[in-house]
Formats: sequence, C-alpha cells, structure tokens
Amino acid sequence: MALDTAWRRGFLCRFLVVVAASAPDQRAWREEHDVLAAQLAPDLLLGLRLAPGLAEEGALSGDSLADVKLIGAVLEEMTRDGATDWWTAEALSDSPGWVRLRELAGRVLVREGETGTALRDLRVLPRENR
Repeated sequence: MALDTAWRRGFLCRFLVVVAASAPDQRAWREEHDVLAAQLAPDLLLGLRLAPGLAEEGALSGDSLADVKLIGAVLEEMTRDGATDWWTAEALSDSPGWVRLRELAGRVLVREGETGTALRDLRVLPRENR
C-alpha cells in the first residue's frame, strides 16, 4: 500500500525544514531532542527518495524536484569524505556545503508554500522509541 501523498509531502517538507534551518537552530534542536546525526541520515535519504514520486503525482513542482536532486548531490559530495562529521557545530557553521543546502532547501519550501513550520515545532520520538 502506497503512503498517502499528503503524508509523504509533509515528511519531505519537514526534512527540508531541518536542512534549511540556521546552524544555531539546528544545534539547539538536536540538543533539545537528543538527536544524533546518524539517526537523521535515514530520514534524510527517505525524504530525497520521496520527491520524484511526489513530482509525478503533481504534489511537487519540477523546479522543486530539481532542487531536491541538487540537495542530494550536495549531501553525497559532502559525505564522500567519511572523516568529517557534517553535523558538528563547526561544520554546520562553516561548511560551504551547508550554506548551499540551506539555500536550496529554503528555496523549495518557499516555492512550495511551506513556510509555516519552524524547526522548533518539529518533534522526534523519544530515544527509547527509536
């Protein structure tokens, strides 16, 4: 059974809210919810995989799909160097890759009319339920 289009679109947009947030907001959110980078990676990959189907269904514009694909390419390039933790305070603040990711994710959110969710509004399951 296919997942509901609205749910999949919401999941993708929540992923984009995390990516688009400022470095201080990302750090504070991760600390508040006790989220490790390794726990975010599967959700990030799922969000990227949902985008083509959403575009096929008309729930995501072609321009936004192109930007989501660019997000995937930037993430892939960043993670090619396995020696760097891209969720450290330094990487979030100083990495040109994160600057590009924030720009692309923010652009998709605006284009898709999804600017009402702030990072602080996103919740995660307690660690014992993950």
